[in-house]
Amino acid sequence: MKILKSITLAAILFVAVGVNAQSSKDKKVIKDAENAKEKLMTMDVGLDQFFNNSAGYVVFPNVGKGGFIIGGASGNGVVYENGKKVGMADLKKLSVGLQAGGQAITEVIFFETAEDLAEFKEGDFEFSAEASAVALKSGIAVNAKYRDGVAVFALPKAGLMADASVGGQKFDYTPLMK
Repeated sequence: MKILKSITLAAILFVAVGVNAQSSKDKKVIKDAENAKEKLMTMDVGLDQFFNNSAGYVVFPNVGKGGFIIGGASGNGVVYENGKKVGMADLKKLSVGLQAGGQAITEVIFFETAEDLAEFKEGDFEFSAEASAVALKSGIAVNAKYRDGVAVFALPKAGLMADASVGGQKFDYTPLMK
């Protein structure tokens, strides 16, 4: 009986530590996403129309990309629906081709309709091979348009990489616990 109590206590402690560690990671990503959104809004790149009018969006504040012929990218982000946080997202990309270097970017994906956002949240969302992100410069988003219900913007933070594609990105969505 004493062994059963010890095992039960250890299991509860393990779960509690795991949940707390995950939530502290999520809190950091949420804070970084809010800071990235503020920075994007003050850059005068025209994204306010997307933030205000989209059905939802995902902010990946820190996406790391790198490669030499074989490349990859990874990042964590926050999913917003009608301007409210609803979940967390993971981004993964593996690519092969003419590419070299490493780069850190902020990536924002806007969904035109509730159906487009629902497709993302269901886990059925993947960019086509020819999809690309609009690199943000002053005023450039004013004339940007949705393509297949999605608009993607990238803001380079550091590094240099000869690759602007977002094709082949896969995403995982986890709803926030309320």
